[in-house]
Amino acid sequence: MAKRAALILAGGKSRRFQFKGGGWEDKALATLLGKPLLVRAIENVQGVVDEVAVSVNDEERGAKYSEILKKRAFKNVRVVVDEKNDISGPTVAIMSGLRRIKEDYCLTLPCDMPFLQPKVADYLFKQAEGFDVAVPMWPNGRLETLLTVLDRRSGLEITETLCKLKRPRSDDIQRGAGKILLASTVDEIKALDPELKSFININSKEDLARLDTRRAHGSVTENLRLNLGVLSISDLQILRDNAGMIHEGKLSKAESTLASVASRLEACNSFFWAAVSWENQGEALLKHSTQQVNSQTAAKLDFENKEAFMKAANDYRLEAEMHEDHRCMLLAQRALADKAWCESWAMGKTSHVHRYPSKAP
Repeated sequence: MAKRAALILAGGKSRRFQFKGGGWEDKALATLLGKPLLVRAIENVQGVVDEVAVSVNDEERGAKYSEILKKRAFKNVRVVVDEKNDISGPTVAIMSGLRRIKEDYCLTLPCDMPFLQPKVADYLFKQAEGFDVAVPMWPNGRLETLLTVLDRRSGLEITETLCKLKRPRSDDIQRGAGKILLASTVDEIKALDPELKSFININSKEDLARLDTRRAHGSVTENLRLNLGVLSISDLQILRDNAGMIHEGKLSKAESTLASVASRLEACNSFFWAAVSWENQGEALLKHSTQQVNSQTAAKLDFENKEAFMKAANDYRLEAEMHEDHRCMLLAQRALADKAWCESWAMGKTSHVHRYPSKAP
């Protein structure tokens, strides 16, 4: 039987939970019905996993949580501190957690979802077998991107690559998967959790009293299985290596390698990673062009840079069409946003500074 772990994400800044003018309050330790949210999250998954890891963003917070866990006498629960990275957020936390656990599959769970039903967690684990990702999807095509079960090996490859390439959005984890199971919230999950309490989310202090579950209307009422192309572990490694080459100034080699990887990924319909490859080739070409003294060489490289971003835009379009075909509207929208950004970059209408919002979900 496959081994299971849970990674509870408890390292956020909880901006919406704070009162203006007041001191910062740790949402994970806020009390709900007599227990801290963090404790509730742990208790909800302990019975269905072999190990629980709690992800935090710094050592001080980690020490505080470790003391709380010790007093509660939890077994097989430990704290994992996020590794240092150029980006921040849940993708870094998930990567850090996956590097520390050894089980076959890992459920990621925000600490502010205090009523996840153990039967729902168990169901997601069972659905994930044979897939890179299993994630709940609402009828309108929106995903619970942080409540997801990952194949540990492929999940680690995906998150390490995203972090190396400075892509902070957590939904890129689903976009980067090869095989994904979209578990309808109103099909078998609702039979296990009729009131859908599992999806109650605490964002503000007011939510502690309201305890509103999420509702959505749409046409997706059954589980969907997506094949988003071959997840090539070797090509993800090449992407990570070439990000290092670009940083070190080995631009010509990175340019040719990334073009080969992008073409290879396109051939197996892995359009997300193909687009990412073209983007990174564009980055290398841009950096190369700015180093040129000869104006003709610089102009040639600048043209190739824009061409690479247009190729990336086309692959994002193809990715969006795949998601639209399966009515997964969140991922389709993300792909179309990346497409629009690449087109704007190629036309000189945008800047890398504005690629992601200040708080990337």
